[in-house]
Amino acid sequence: MSGIHELIDSEVKSNDVVLFMKGTPQFPQCGFSGQVVQILDYLGVDYKGVNVLADAEIRQGIKDYSNWPTIPQLYIKGEFVGGCDIVREMFQSGELQTHFQDQGIAVRGAA
Repeated sequence: MSGIHELIDSEVKSNDVVLFMKGTPQFPQCGFSGQVVQILDYLGVDYKGVNVLADAEIRQGIKDYSNWPTIPQLYIKGEFVGGCDIVREMFQSGELQTHFQDQGIAVRGAA
């Protein structure tokens, strides 16, 4: 594993919820990243945002790591969940909330 893959692997495995995104949670720099941030914030989930625009190696490395060509990318408990469309669909169906709860991660408004 290359140095960048080790760094990404460490982020994914040492944080319960990680969002590799363009920009930061406070200032998303693309609409797709912004949508995922809004969903996570709405659910009240604690997560770490990693700005791929700050480092070209991370930007390419995360695509190689997941074998997924687009950003944002959401990881929950070390598992790649998906990008914006998948996260949005899971949220709208309630599957995302259930997935968080099944992983022991509290969400706002959950029983």
